[in-house]
Amino acid sequence: MLDESLLDSPEGLAEADHRGLLRGAAEAGARVRTAARHSAEAGVNDLKPDGRPRAVLIAGPGAAATHAADLLGTLAGAGSPVTRLAPTGVAPAAGALRWELPGWAGSVDLLLITTPDGTEPGLSLLAEQAYRRGCAVVAVAPGRSPLADAVSGAHGLFVPMATAPYDQEEPFAASAPGVLWALLTPLLALLDRTGVLAAPPDALAKVADRLDRVAERCGPAIATYSNPAKTLASELADALPVVWTEGVSAGPAGRRFAAALAELSGTPAVVAELPEALAAHSALLAGPLAASADPDDFFRDRVEEPPALHARVVLLRDRPIGGLTAAPGARDLALSHDTPISELEPEEGGELETLAELIAITDFAAVYLALASRA
Repeated sequence: MLDESLLDSPEGLAEADHRGLLRGAAEAGARVRTAARHSAEAGVNDLKPDGRPRAVLIAGPGAAATHAADLLGTLAGAGSPVTRLAPTGVAPAAGALRWELPGWAGSVDLLLITTPDGTEPGLSLLAEQAYRRGCAVVAVAPGRSPLADAVSGAHGLFVPMATAPYDQEEPFAASAPGVLWALLTPLLALLDRTGVLAAPPDALAKVADRLDRVAERCGPAIATYSNPAKTLASELADALPVVWTEGVSAGPAGRRFAAALAELSGTPAVVAELPEALAAHSALLAGPLAASADPDDFFRDRVEEPPALHARVVLLRDRPIGGLTAAPGARDLALSHDTPISELEPEEGGELETLAELIAITDFAAVYLALASRA
């Protein structure tokens, strides 16, 4: 059950936030600036590559690497060379995971290693394997970690992860807002230099400014009625989020939102892109999860019996390609099954900015849902 009174209590939210999730969300803009500075100090902005890499391979544990690969692949556009290397192992623990380069990987390819830990022996072994194959290696991880030594031994480039003092108070959550931007920003700067995507320093500065504005709108001191993140969190209480996305940037933002809901608040969610989502989820909305399938029982004990779980559509929209939009059809399908719908659409701006805004608002919503549900 969601404690809605906690949403409008900044002191209560701060007391419940043992993992620094709200601080990470609020300081996302600052993380981008710090990470950009670390990248410049490491020499990323001075790189003069011979050409665009044939393949960009991304390795790292859990959601951090998954989200980075998804976001970078989307920004790289059609024919993206970005591929995530999935780990193998008997457990998700740092020491149990192993990564292998594809058999074709060689001197014209680039390996990116991204992790909020840096102690994974499998990643150090991967850096050594890449060195033997002739792959260029770049890593973003906490400074003074074993991975930093391994990358140095592989003649690679190491960028220290932008951290805050409270990051060490609790174990990192891979979907935490601060972790994403600390790991992603140096990779954006690097791939801009290699010609894989466009993320020049001025674009990263605009991303940081956009994240700051979202923090002002969605911070814990802003009341629920005027706070889009708190409003979304309250709407998703006791609901199954059905996340639909439209537009290039909205896709990875929706997939990250579903992952953050699961990891941070334990809320399951399904996600799909429009217009395919209308066919993929039509049976779901017509089934027992639709609000019309099980109307609220007037005689239900409101104290002892929790409400039935029903679907709620969350529509994340960016600029539709060619002006075509499936949003009206999405609204009609949801409302025809008495399924409520929440919509988020970013302000105009560059692709990086709109992507950052969608991620930031949904990050805040996932954090609020996690904190208020556990009170």
